[in-house]
Amino acid sequence: MSKKNIVVLVSGGGTNLQALIDAGKRGELGNGEITCVISSKEGAYALTRAKENNIKTRTLIRKDYSDIASYSKAMRDALFEENADLIVYAGFMTILDENVCDEFPNKMINVHPALIPSFCGKGFYGLHVHEEALKKGVKVSGATVHFVTAECDAGPIILQKAVEVLDDDKPETLQKRIMENAEWKILPEAVRLFCDDKITVENGKTIISK
Repeated sequence: MSKKNIVVLVSGGGTNLQALIDAGKRGELGNGEITCVISSKEGAYALTRAKENNIKTRTLIRKDYSDIASYSKAMRDALFEENADLIVYAGFMTILDENVCDEFPNKMINVHPALIPSFCGKGFYGLHVHEEALKKGVKVSGATVHFVTAECDAGPIILQKAVEVLDDDKPETLQKRIMENAEWKILPEAVRLFCDDKITVENGKTIISK
Protein backbone atom coordinates (compact mmCIF):
# COMPACT_ATOMS: atom_id res chain seq x y z
CA MET A 1 0.00 0.00 0.00
CA SER A 2 1.63 3.24 -1.11
CA LYS A 3 1.59 6.29 1.17
CA LYS A 4 -1.43 8.56 0.78
CA ASN A 5 -0.82 12.29 0.33
CA ILE A 6 -2.91 14.37 2.73
CA VAL A 7 -3.52 18.00 1.76
CA VAL A 8 -4.94 20.13 4.58
CA LEU A 9 -7.01 23.24 3.79
CA VAL A 10 -6.93 26.03 6.40
CA SER A 11 -8.05 29.61 6.95
CA GLY A 12 -6.97 30.49 10.48
CA GLY A 13 -5.06 29.39 13.56
CA GLY A 14 -4.80 25.75 12.62
CA THR A 15 -5.58 23.99 15.90
CA ASN A 16 -7.07 21.02 14.05
CA LEU A 17 -4.04 21.01 11.75
CA GLN A 18 -1.85 20.84 14.86
CA ALA A 19 -3.86 17.86 16.12
CA LEU A 20 -3.17 16.12 12.79
CA ILE A 21 0.54 17.01 12.87
CA ASP A 22 0.83 15.68 16.42
CA ALA A 23 -1.02 12.49 15.49
CA GLY A 24 1.34 12.04 12.53
CA LYS A 25 4.37 12.33 14.83
CA ARG A 26 2.87 9.60 17.01
CA GLY A 27 2.37 7.39 13.95
CA GLU A 28 -1.41 7.67 14.22
CA LEU A 29 -2.27 8.68 10.65
CA GLY A 30 -1.83 5.15 9.38
CA ASN A 31 -0.73 5.07 5.78
CA GLY A 32 -1.12 8.85 5.36
CA GLU A 33 1.30 11.74 5.41
CA ILE A 34 0.56 15.48 5.41
CA THR A 35 2.33 16.69 2.27
CA CYS A 36 0.89 20.19 1.83
CA VAL A 37 -1.12 22.84 3.68
CA ILE A 38 -3.11 25.33 1.58
CA SER A 39 -4.50 28.49 3.17
CA SER A 40 -7.32 30.70 1.88
CA LYS A 41 -5.84 33.63 3.81
CA GLU A 42 -2.39 35.16 3.78
CA GLY A 43 -0.61 35.08 7.12
CA ALA A 44 -2.85 32.43 8.69
CA TYR A 45 -1.07 31.02 11.74
CA ALA A 46 -1.75 27.52 10.41
CA LEU A 47 0.92 28.22 7.76
CA THR A 48 3.46 28.88 10.52
CA ARG A 49 2.55 25.58 12.17
CA ALA A 50 3.12 23.79 8.85
CA LYS A 51 6.46 25.49 8.18
CA GLU A 52 7.69 24.69 11.70
CA ASN A 53 7.06 21.03 10.89
CA ASN A 54 8.68 21.15 7.43
CA ILE A 55 5.39 20.75 5.58
CA LYS A 56 5.00 22.44 2.21
CA THR A 57 2.63 25.44 2.20
CA ARG A 58 0.65 27.30 -0.42
CA THR A 59 -1.75 30.23 -0.30
CA LEU A 60 -4.77 30.47 -2.53
CA ILE A 61 -6.45 33.66 -1.40
CA ARG A 62 -10.23 33.63 -1.73
CA LYS A 63 -10.59 37.38 -2.26
CA ASP A 64 -8.25 37.25 -5.27
CA TYR A 65 -11.03 35.45 -7.17
CA SER A 66 -14.23 37.06 -8.43
CA ASP A 67 -16.52 34.16 -7.55
CA ILE A 68 -16.63 30.75 -5.92
CA ALA A 69 -16.53 28.93 -9.28
CA SER A 70 -13.19 30.45 -10.32
CA TYR A 71 -11.76 29.91 -6.83
CA SER A 72 -12.93 26.29 -6.82
CA LYS A 73 -11.30 25.66 -10.21
CA ALA A 74 -8.01 27.11 -8.94
CA MET A 75 -8.23 24.93 -5.83
CA ARG A 76 -9.00 21.86 -7.92
CA ASP A 77 -5.89 22.52 -10.04
CA ALA A 78 -3.76 23.02 -6.92
CA LEU A 79 -5.01 19.72 -5.44
CA PHE A 80 -4.16 17.91 -8.68
CA GLU A 81 -0.68 19.47 -8.63
CA GLU A 82 -0.19 18.22 -5.08
CA ASN A 83 -1.36 14.70 -6.00
CA ALA A 84 -3.88 14.82 -3.17
CA ASP A 85 -5.28 11.45 -2.10
CA LEU A 86 -7.18 12.94 0.84
CA ILE A 87 -8.21 16.56 1.40
CA VAL A 88 -8.93 17.64 4.97
CA TYR A 89 -10.80 20.83 5.86
CA ALA A 90 -9.25 22.05 9.12
CA GLY A 91 -10.96 25.34 9.88
CA PHE A 92 -11.27 26.08 6.15
CA MET A 93 -13.92 28.76 5.80
CA THR A 94 -14.86 28.51 2.11
CA ILE A 95 -17.47 26.18 0.65
CA LEU A 96 -16.01 24.83 -2.59
CA ASP A 97 -18.39 23.95 -5.42
CA GLU A 98 -18.80 20.84 -7.53
CA ASN A 99 -15.68 21.75 -9.58
CA VAL A 100 -13.75 20.30 -6.65
CA CYS A 101 -16.24 17.97 -4.98
CA ASP A 102 -17.01 16.02 -8.16
CA GLU A 103 -13.31 15.48 -8.86
CA PHE A 104 -12.61 14.12 -5.37
CA PRO A 105 -15.74 12.16 -4.38
CA ASN A 106 -15.46 10.74 -0.86
CA LYS A 107 -11.89 12.00 -0.68
CA MET A 108 -12.57 15.27 1.13
CA ILE A 109 -13.37 15.36 4.84
CA ASN A 110 -14.41 18.09 7.26
CA VAL A 111 -14.80 18.29 11.02
CA HIS A 112 -17.90 20.16 12.21
CA PRO A 113 -18.28 21.27 15.84
CA ALA A 114 -21.75 19.77 16.44
CA LEU A 115 -23.57 16.47 16.09
CA ILE A 116 -24.88 16.65 12.52
CA PRO A 117 -27.73 17.01 11.54
CA SER A 118 -28.02 19.48 14.46
CA PHE A 119 -26.59 23.00 14.13
CA CYS A 120 -25.10 22.58 10.69
CA GLY A 121 -25.36 23.99 7.18
CA LYS A 122 -24.75 27.46 5.84
CA GLY A 123 -23.97 30.04 8.52
CA PHE A 124 -23.19 27.45 11.19
CA TYR A 125 -19.47 27.89 11.79
CA GLY A 126 -17.17 28.88 14.63
CA LEU A 127 -18.85 30.23 17.74
CA HIS A 128 -22.24 30.53 15.97
CA VAL A 129 -22.65 26.76 16.28
CA HIS A 130 -22.12 26.80 20.05
CA GLU A 131 -24.28 29.89 20.56
CA GLU A 132 -27.20 28.13 18.87
CA ALA A 133 -26.62 24.90 20.79
CA LEU A 134 -26.69 26.78 24.10
CA LYS A 135 -29.75 28.73 23.02
CA LYS A 136 -31.56 25.45 22.40
CA GLY A 137 -30.50 24.13 25.81
CA VAL A 138 -29.08 20.87 24.47
CA LYS A 139 -27.54 18.58 27.10
CA VAL A 140 -24.95 17.10 24.76
CA SER A 141 -23.18 18.49 21.73
CA GLY A 142 -19.99 17.30 20.11
CA ALA A 143 -18.25 16.97 16.77
CA THR A 144 -18.78 15.19 13.47
CA VAL A 145 -16.28 14.20 10.79
CA HIS A 146 -17.99 13.81 7.43
CA PHE A 147 -17.21 13.62 3.74
CA VAL A 148 -17.55 16.94 1.92
CA THR A 149 -20.06 17.43 -0.87
CA ALA A 150 -21.12 20.59 -2.71
CA GLU A 151 -23.96 20.89 -0.18
CA CYS A 152 -22.72 22.30 3.13
CA ASP A 153 -22.34 19.72 5.94
CA ALA A 154 -24.45 17.18 4.04
CA GLY A 155 -21.94 14.46 3.11
CA PRO A 156 -21.81 10.95 4.61
CA ILE A 157 -20.91 10.94 8.32
CA ILE A 158 -17.68 9.11 9.23
CA LEU A 159 -17.31 9.58 13.00
CA GLN A 160 -19.12 11.43 15.78
CA LYS A 161 -18.27 12.05 19.41
CA ALA A 162 -20.59 13.52 22.04
CA VAL A 163 -19.52 16.02 24.69
CA GLU A 164 -21.54 17.05 27.75
CA VAL A 165 -22.91 20.58 27.86
CA LEU A 166 -22.64 22.18 31.31
CA ASP A 167 -25.20 24.56 32.82
CA ASP A 168 -22.70 27.40 33.11
CA ASP A 169 -21.22 26.97 29.63
CA LYS A 170 -20.48 29.97 27.45
CA PRO A 171 -19.97 29.51 23.69
CA GLU A 172 -16.20 29.81 24.24
CA THR A 173 -16.01 27.16 26.99
CA LEU A 174 -18.18 24.74 25.01
CA GLN A 175 -16.09 25.35 21.89
CA LYS A 176 -12.88 24.57 23.80
CA ARG A 177 -14.28 21.37 25.38
CA ILE A 178 -15.56 20.10 22.03
CA MET A 179 -12.24 20.82 20.33
CA GLU A 180 -10.15 19.13 23.01
CA ASN A 181 -12.42 16.15 23.71
CA ALA A 182 -13.95 15.50 20.30
CA GLU A 183 -12.50 17.30 17.26
CA TRP A 184 -8.84 16.65 18.04
CA LYS A 185 -9.59 12.96 18.63
CA ILE A 186 -11.96 12.00 15.84
CA LEU A 187 -10.38 14.02 13.02
CA PRO A 188 -7.01 12.17 13.16
CA GLU A 189 -8.87 8.88 13.64
CA ALA A 190 -11.01 9.49 10.53
CA VAL A 191 -7.87 10.35 8.57
CA ARG A 192 -6.23 7.11 9.72
CA LEU A 193 -9.29 5.06 8.76
CA PHE A 194 -9.36 6.65 5.31
CA CYS A 195 -5.63 6.22 4.71
CA ASP A 196 -5.79 2.58 5.79
CA ASP A 197 -8.71 1.93 3.38
CA LYS A 198 -11.16 1.17 6.17
CA ILE A 199 -14.05 3.36 4.95
CA THR A 200 -16.55 2.51 2.25
CA VAL A 201 -19.64 4.52 1.31
CA GLU A 202 -22.88 2.78 0.38
CA ASN A 203 -26.21 4.56 -0.18
CA GLY A 204 -24.93 7.75 1.40
CA LYS A 205 -23.74 6.02 4.56
CA THR A 206 -20.24 5.04 5.63
CA ILE A 207 -19.26 1.53 6.63
CA ILE A 208 -16.08 1.25 8.70
CA SER A 209 -14.26 -2.07 8.60
CA LYS A 210 -12.16 -3.32 11.49
